[in-house]
Amino acid sequence: MRRIGDDSLTVVGILGVTHDPQMQAQYHYPLSLMEELMQEFAPDVVCGEVHPKSWRLYLETGDPYGILNEIQAEYPRLIFPFCERHGVEFIPVNWFEEDVFDEGPFDRFGADIQQRLEKDLAQWNHKQMETWNRGRIPFNSPAYDIVTQAMYAWLQQVNPEVQNIQWNARHNIMVARVARAIAEHRGKRILCIHGADHNYWYRHALGERTDIELVYPLR
Repeated sequence: MRRIGDDSLTVVGILGVTHDPQMQAQYHYPLSLMEELMQEFAPDVVCGEVHPKSWRLYLETGDPYGILNEIQAEYPRLIFPFCERHGVEFIPVNWFEEDVFDEGPFDRFGADIQQRLEKDLAQWNHKQMETWNRGRIPFNSPAYDIVTQAMYAWLQQVNPEVQNIQWNARHNIMVARVARAIAEHRGKRILCIHGADHNYWYRHALGERTDIELVYPLR
């Protein structure tokens, strides 16, 4: 699994995925491609979009679905077995409060406004999908990230209270956990795997670090 290279350099890769099996088929991003990309990167460590409590539940009971049944299917189907098979350390970095902050971005509005906002969001999603193949890996490209960042900036304007918790605070904690993984695994290859909408935040947060080599997209 290990690549020959400078053992003093910490290499951090970003891999955005789609959780939806229908989208995986429609946009030519099957689990087999995810596995191929993981094998090419040859990580020592995977930082995954899994809550620490859900990871503990998996280790203690074998339940791969999470404390809120929230773990996406690619983890039990591919990522957990890949790490176990190749001796890759898995670090859970996701964050949410399971008993609070479950409000959706449009829940506080009346039915008419909700309907309009849902249509606006659908248009943003359409703009995202128009860029799906702008890189060598679906949804992993600057073009996709530009639209995605603009979409979440719009959501921030619509409902800043919800976005500050469910998106901004969550990302700050996730990236802080990645930063801790970097500090604890100097000279290793660390692969961050998460939904592709998180790519732009990770890229901005990690891109200015001078103590790592950031690889994004992986191809």
